[in-house]
Amino acid sequence: MITHQFEHKIGFTDIRRLLKERCLSNLGMEVADGLVFMTELKDVRNALMQVTEFKRLKAEEDSFGLDYMFDIREPLNRIRIEGTYLEEEELFDLRRLLTTITAVVKTLKKTENNANNDWGDDYYDADAIKYTYPCLHKLTEDVDTFPRLQQLIDNILDNKGKIKDTASVLLLNTRRDLRRMEGTVSAILNRILREAQRDGIIEKDVAPTMRDGRLVLPVSPSMKKKVQGIVHDESATGKTVFIEPAAVVEANNRIRDLENEERRELINILKGITSELRPLVDGLLYALAMIAQIDLIQAKTSFAETFGAIEPVVSDDSILGIIQARSPILALKHDNQTLVPLDITLTPEKRILIISGPNAGGKSVCLKTVGLLQYMLQMGLPIPVNENSTTCLFDNIFIDIGDEQSIENDLSTYSSHLLNMKHMMRHANARTLILIDEFGTGTEPIIGGAIAEAVLEQFCKKEVYGVITTHYQNLKQFAETHHTVANGAMLYDRHKMQPLYQLAIGQPGSSFAIDIARKIGLPEEVITRVTQLIGTEHIDTDKYLQDIARDKRYWENKRQNIHQQEKQLQQTITNLESSAQEVQNQRKAIIQKAKEEAEELLREANRRIENTIREIKEAQAEKENTKKLRQELDTFRKEVQSIEEDTNDEAITRKIQQILARRERHAKRMQEKKERRESKENASSTSIPSTATVFGTTAVIGFAACQSKNNTTSTSTLSPGTQVKMKGMNTLGTIIAIKGKKAEVDFNGIKTILPITSIQTSSGRTDSPEPTKAQSRYQQLAEGHAYAGGGTQSDIIQSRNISFMQQLDLRGCRADEAMIKLTNYIDDAILLGAKQVRILHGTGTGALRQLTRQYLATVPNVTDFRDEHVQFGGTGITVVEL
Repeated sequence: MITHQFEHKIGFTDIRRLLKERCLSNLGMEVADGLVFMTELKDVRNALMQVTEFKRLKAEEDSFGLDYMFDIREPLNRIRIEGTYLEEEELFDLRRLLTTITAVVKTLKKTENNANNDWGDDYYDADAIKYTYPCLHKLTEDVDTFPRLQQLIDNILDNKGKIKDTASVLLLNTRRDLRRMEGTVSAILNRILREAQRDGIIEKDVAPTMRDGRLVLPVSPSMKKKVQGIVHDESATGKTVFIEPAAVVEANNRIRDLENEERRELINILKGITSELRPLVDGLLYALAMIAQIDLIQAKTSFAETFGAIEPVVSDDSILGIIQARSPILALKHDNQTLVPLDITLTPEKRILIISGPNAGGKSVCLKTVGLLQYMLQMGLPIPVNENSTTCLFDNIFIDIGDEQSIENDLSTYSSHLLNMKHMMRHANARTLILIDEFGTGTEPIIGGAIAEAVLEQFCKKEVYGVITTHYQNLKQFAETHHTVANGAMLYDRHKMQPLYQLAIGQPGSSFAIDIARKIGLPEEVITRVTQLIGTEHIDTDKYLQDIARDKRYWENKRQNIHQQEKQLQQTITNLESSAQEVQNQRKAIIQKAKEEAEELLREANRRIENTIREIKEAQAEKENTKKLRQELDTFRKEVQSIEEDTNDEAITRKIQQILARRERHAKRMQEKKERRESKENASSTSIPSTATVFGTTAVIGFAACQSKNNTTSTSTLSPGTQVKMKGMNTLGTIIAIKGKKAEVDFNGIKTILPITSIQTSSGRTDSPEPTKAQSRYQQLAEGHAYAGGGTQSDIIQSRNISFMQQLDLRGCRADEAMIKLTNYIDDAILLGAKQVRILHGTGTGALRQLTRQYLATVPNVTDFRDEHVQFGGTGITVVEL
C-alpha cells in the first residue's frame, strides 16, 4: 500500500505540488490530489495517451476554450431543494462554464479518416479510431452541452451577467417607473440644493448623497432647522447632518417600494430558471467532472513541456530500460542542462542492481530517481527520459531510505530497517520493485553484511526487481556470483578528486575512502596506519576496482567519441548526397532551359530564313536554290530536336560538335559551288546571316545565291580596318577580322560574317543586275539622297536622322499612296536604328489600319505591333517595335 510517507521519501509530494500549480481551477487541483497508483497496463497507457493527444491538440487548435472553469458544485447541490434558486452571479458563472463545456466537447468530438494510433490497433476499438483525439473523446461520452439551458439563460442575462429589463413584463415596467421616480427626486433635490446654496444654508461645493438607500442633503448642524425634512444620519465628527427634504420623502418612499418590487421580480425570474435546470443538476455535475479531468490533463501537458518529459512506451515485457533519465526535483534546484542523465536497465535476466561507490557520489540520487520516475509513470504522468526508453509496470514499490527510528514505538534505526525487510519479504513477488539505500548498515558490519546477503537471497528467490546501494564487499561479490544480480558503480575522478555522478553497470565501485580522507587532510601517518590495519590485499583489491573503473570510463569516452564521429560522418554523407541530388536537379533544369532557349532561337532562325526565301522568290531566284535552302532548314531543325532525346552531357556536347562540323562542311561546299559559278553573268547575290546560339555554341548559317564572276574581290586587297561594302549595296562597313574565305564586318555597329566574294572595297566597281525590292529600298535611301544632296553617305544619314520623326501620319491618304509612305518610313526607321515608331492611321472604316498591319507582318525587322493606349489614341494608332 502506497503511503504519504512513501511519496515524501521519493519526492512525489513536490511533483504533486508542481502539478497543482499548473491547474486552472480548484476542480483540477482536487483531481490532482486524488491521483492513484495504477497497475493496469490499459489505464496507464490511456492516461499517457491523453497527454500525447492534448499536446497535439494545442499544436493544431488555435483556441481550446478553457477560459471559464468555475467550481459551482455547491450552488448546484443547493438547488436540489425546491424553492431554492441560483443567485445572479452564480447563474452567470454557470452560463460561462457551459460555454467552456460546449467548446471542449465540440473539439474532442472531431473526426478524421485516419486517426493517429501510436499504441497499436489492438488498443483502440473500431469506433474510437474515427475520432481525431480518441482518448480525450472518451471523456466526453454522455456529456451534454445543454443548448436549451444556454438559450434560457441568454434570454434573461446580458453579457455582463445582469438580468435584462426584458426578462419579464413586470420587471420592465418596474424598472421604468423606478428610473422615472429617481429622476424626479434628483430634480427636486437639485432645486432645493440650489435654493439653499443661494440662501447660504448649504455650502457651494456639496452635492446630494445616499443614506440608507435614500437621497439626502449634507447640512451644517447650525443650519438644520432651516431645512424642513427628516434627519437620517450625521457624520462621525458631528459637523454634518444628512437631511431628507420633506418634498422628496414620499418620492423616496415610492422608490423604496419599487426597489422591493424589482427584487421580488428578480427572485421570481431566478426561481423560474432554477426550476428549469434543477432536473439537469446530475448532468451538469457530470460535465463538471469532465472539465476537471481536462484541467488535470492540461496541467500534465504543461508539466511535460517544462521538464522535457515524454510519454514512453509501456509494455508488459517486464523490462525497465530508462535512458537519459533526469529527476524533476533536481531540475528545480539546478540547471536542467547541467544534470548528468541516468541510464539504467533491469531485465528478467538481471533483475537486481547493486550500486556501490564513494560517499556523496550519487548512489541515493540514482535510487530515488528510479523510484520517482516509476511512480510518476504509474500515476499517469509523463517522465523526463529519452524517447527510446522502455518501461513496465509493478504491482508494488517498496522503499527503505533514511532513518526511521521511533522513540514512541521503541524502534532503533536498525530495527526499523529490519521491519522494512520483513514487510518486503512477506509481500514481494515478481511484480515488485524494491529500493533499498545503504543495505545492511546500522549494526556490526560483519553481522549486518551477512543479514543483508541472506535477505538478498530471498529477494532473488521471489524474482523481485530492485535497486540497492551498499558499501559492503560481500554484497558486491554476491552480485558477481548470481546471474540475476548485477554490479554497478558510481564513477569518481581520482585526479580531480570529485564524483562524476555517472552510473557504470557491469563492475563494482570503490568507496575511495583513503583518497577522500587524504583530500580532506587527515595526517599521512593516520592514512599509513589505516593501510597497515586493513592489509595490502584489501588495498590492492580496492585499487584494482579503481583501475577498472578508470579504464571503463576511458573506453566509454572513446566509444562515445567514435559514435559521435560516426553520426557526423553519416550526416556529412547525407548532406553530400542531398547536394549531389540538388546539383543533378539544377543540371537538368539548366539543360532544359538551354533547350528552350535553343528552340526559341531556332524558331527565330526559321522566321528569318523564311523571309529570305520569300525575297529570293520575289527576285525570281532559281527553284533549285530555294529547295536546297528548305532542305538545309529541315536538316538543322532535326539535328537540334535530336538533342532533346539525350540528357547525357557528353552526348549533347558530341551532337552539338557534329552539327557544327556539318555546318562548316556545308559552308565549304557552298563556297566551292559559288567559286565555280563565278563566271556566270547576271547572277545576283544575297547574303543574310543568321546566328543561333545552341547551348552556348554559336552556329552561323549563311544563305547566298551565286555571285557574279566580275564582282570577285582579291583576298590580298582586304585586311582588318579596310572599308568595304556588300555587292549591290552602298552601305560602308569596316573589316574586323579575316577568317579564311570569310570576313567579319562592322556595319554601323552591326557585326556580321560574310563570304569574301560577296564584298568589295569602297573604291571597287560592280556591274550588278537589278536589285531585289529590299535592296532597292536601302539603295534608294543610301544612293538617291546622296545624288540629290551632293554630300557624303554619312552626311546624308545624319541629315535623315535629324529630320526623322517618331510618328507617321497616314490619315487622308489613299491606299497606294499610304503604302508608299509607310514602306519608305519603315525603311528609314530601320536604317536609322529606331526602336519604336507610331503609325497614325485613324479609325474610319479600318481599311488603313488593316493595310498597315498586313504590311508590318511581312517586315522581318518588325518584332511587334499593337494598338496605342486608349488614353493616347487607342485603335487609331499602331505602335511598332523594331
